[in-house]
Amino acid sequence: MGTDGRDIASEVEAVLDEHVRPLLAAHGGDLKVDGVAEGVVFFHLMGRCVGCAAADQTSEELINRELVERVPDIKKAVMVNGISPELLEQTLALLRAHPSF
Repeated sequence: MGTDGRDIASEVEAVLDEHVRPLLAAHGGDLKVDGVAEGVVFFHLMGRCVGCAAADQTSEELINRELVERVPDIKKAVMVNGISPELLEQTLALLRAHPSF
């Protein structure tokens, strides 16, 4: 909850849905929020955004800016690097479907 009792996680998701996800989706990507703690949103990129050379720039210029400007209690957004569980599962499913790999 925010300092005034607002549901910050819901506000974050609403901002992402309206201002960020459509832009990421246009490039075949998305993002997932891993958590919100002490004014910091932790997220990871998904889809075509994973491993994209512009991912760091997208994080700084788009995601961070939109959340900080539109959700009062958010101080910054931090991209969590690593393989998302969704990407790992997709990869395993592909490998299982093609045992010749």
